[in-house]
Amino acid sequence: MPDSYPEFQLRLPYGGPVARGRLLDEKGPNGSRRFLIQAGSPVRSGVVPSFPEQMPAAHGLRERMIAEGLISKSATWPEHLETTEDIVCNSPSAAAVIVLGRSSNGWREWKTADDHPLSDFLEVSGSGPARTWLVRGSNVTGLDLVQRLWLPEGRVSVAASHLRDIGEGDITKDDLRTVVEEDYESTLTYNQRLRLVDELHAFLSKMKPGDTICTISDGMLYVGEITGEAEQIVSEGSRSNLRRPAEWSSTGYPYHELPEELQQKLSVQQDVSDLTAVAALVAGLGRSTEELTEEASDPTADSSVQIAALVARQELELPEPTDDLVKDVLVHDIEWLRELRNLLWDDRQLVLYGPPGTGKTYLALKLAEFLGGGPEQVKLVQFHPAYSYEDFFEGFRPQEDPKTHEVAFRITDGPLREIADLASREGNRHIPHFLVIDEINRANLAKVFGELYFLLEYRNKSVRLTYSGKDFALPTNLFVIGTMNTADRSIALVDTAMRRRFSFVELSPRTEPTTGLLRRWLAREGRNSEPADLLDALNARITDPDFQVGPAYLMKNGVYRDGGLERTWRTKILPLLEEHHYGEGVSVEQRYGLRSLRAVIASSANTQPGSS
Repeated sequence: MPDSYPEFQLRLPYGGPVARGRLLDEKGPNGSRRFLIQAGSPVRSGVVPSFPEQMPAAHGLRERMIAEGLISKSATWPEHLETTEDIVCNSPSAAAVIVLGRSSNGWREWKTADDHPLSDFLEVSGSGPARTWLVRGSNVTGLDLVQRLWLPEGRVSVAASHLRDIGEGDITKDDLRTVVEEDYESTLTYNQRLRLVDELHAFLSKMKPGDTICTISDGMLYVGEITGEAEQIVSEGSRSNLRRPAEWSSTGYPYHELPEELQQKLSVQQDVSDLTAVAALVAGLGRSTEELTEEASDPTADSSVQIAALVARQELELPEPTDDLVKDVLVHDIEWLRELRNLLWDDRQLVLYGPPGTGKTYLALKLAEFLGGGPEQVKLVQFHPAYSYEDFFEGFRPQEDPKTHEVAFRITDGPLREIADLASREGNRHIPHFLVIDEINRANLAKVFGELYFLLEYRNKSVRLTYSGKDFALPTNLFVIGTMNTADRSIALVDTAMRRRFSFVELSPRTEPTTGLLRRWLAREGRNSEPADLLDALNARITDPDFQVGPAYLMKNGVYRDGGLERTWRTKILPLLEEHHYGEGVSVEQRYGLRSLRAVIASSANTQPGSS
């Protein structure tokens, strides 16, 4: 037994006794470093509820050890079991699993007496906290290596079929880039070689024992743990020339049942990809909230993984509309607001459309702030005919270097990328975020959205971006509310692709909540109802619903100063109708002027029952 490693300890839950063990130089059948649990170490008497189903092989091994007497009831610790002799396990994690009766990362949980984790004593190139990786192996030159090699033999691999013998020890990324450029020059394109360098560098240098590994096969997600260093061999058909030992759970998780955000990350088109951003979602697979809560409540254990899994499991919710919101936006019925909320929940995209002045933008912002919990979760952008993908999402723009004052073109984020990045931050994923697009129909939507059109409909997928070349997915907690002025472009001209991705809700002076909005506002402000009567009379004379006038023109304080109503009618409303009737020979003043409308209102009042 080597003396180069200290004794490692593992405290049982809730301040229980301490198990002891040592890391061995000896390797198991798949190349993992073995670990010895010392005789007389305490062992948890029970297991967590998910353990038998999540890790059936480890659970079966633990039960056999108990049946064979290697683990028996402890005389020293009556509520625990105890090892009766030294037990050699295939890895530190396998040993921790036996002792704790649950899934465990032994590289972090076995620690020295002065609290240094076992991983600190390994001479590996990887450093820092544990990461989570995706490695694809279900179709390597026509074979499913996951089922054929990885699961049965405890491996994970990349083909590296043309890579020369790079020897043992670390290889820098620059050296690896040179090797790949030479070895793959005739078989891969330039961009393919760049991606291969990143993937090989991750597999060789960034991965380390204790990291979580994921792969997909036959519609199932399998999760395991890296348990050793990379080795280069000559394999059958050159399908797995670079290998690492790994311990896999034999239980898979159906892909279609995975959290949507995890599906996004798993859809990236790379053979090796860093999934650390969703590590908490992976850690929580197969474990109940109650189980995670119980483990996280242990004050003597490192519960960071369980706490992160619980935070990631917080469900996204859109709050139900309240009576206060109804009063704030002056709609006629709370059920109408509930329908907007439900449409957003179902589709995540919504367009409010109608003629000018119907309060579309105001309602969109108020609704977004209420559902998102405040203005910090809301970003507004206005489209116009010159608006482009580069403005909206990302593109090269001139930027001055603050030190050299030289100007260079750099990839710059647009408003959608900014709000998406904010929504996807850890701790924000259960909080709704909103992008409000004002005048959404004034831009060339196919040009502005580009490949993002696909993501609006498929939130569980990712796409490769045009400029940065990175994989991107729209966060599931990002909602889009657009406004559309039907006087600029009829809704009938909106293309089918947009119609399929957005729900459309009309705000029209003909129907509620718009038709009674001005009258409700006047009542709340304690003003005379004449402006509402005039607006109703005006819209009754406009036959085209897309050119009817919305109440917002008359919901400003300036309208109610001396001469304000006449001034607003003359400078705001009549010019709008002059444009509508351009070339028709209609006298807008005679048909829509205040004098004419007031005469109509007076005449109507005189004909009402009970009038004198």
